[in-house]
Amino acid sequence: SILMQRKLFLYNFRNLRKAKGRRETYLCYVVKRRDSATSCSLDFGYLRNRWGCHVEVLFLRYIAAWDLDPGRCYRITWFSSWSPCYDCAQHIANFLRSYPNLTLRIFMARLYFCEDRKAEPEGLRRLHKAGAQIAIMTFKDYFYCWNTFVENREQTFKGWEGLHENSVHLARKLRRILLPLYEVDDLRDAFKILGL
Repeated sequence: SILMQRKLFLYNFRNLRKAKGRRETYLCYVVKRRDSATSCSLDFGYLRNRWGCHVEVLFLRYIAAWDLDPGRCYRITWFSSWSPCYDCAQHIANFLRSYPNLTLRIFMARLYFCEDRKAEPEGLRRLHKAGAQIAIMTFKDYFYCWNTFVENREQTFKGWEGLHENSVHLARKLRRILLPLYEVDDLRDAFKILGL
């Protein structure tokens, strides 16, 4: 099936702050070609890590094999269970530089190892600088995914307890990661002055 099982989606995309045991990354995608004011859907589906290869790299290989027309504009939208690791963020940024006619929007359920001393925040900053639009999934995004990528048997998506609060928490964390470094230093200095 090209649609994901409900239990698989709910387990892997749950935006828990501590997602213990969730080691795989799932990526739902939509590829569209833009023709002036209209857009045409070319493909959609989902992938997961395979054969020791991260799902982001698998998708980049898949889309590179399409031999995209450089004279047309394409938009890819991803919904992923984890944010990209540092290496994958680098691969994606390089890919975007190679395809200036392609835009990428990434909505993430959770942030992967985005603590202060890890490399992943820098990967996200580089990815953002390369032009990727990155955000945390909200209820609206989960609702869209449920209706687009999940074998839902016409059941309405029902959010879990903490979905909104966790989305807000993760969005704030992502916003802090993406702040230019000079703004972060200015904020730290301001907090020191205030004694916070």
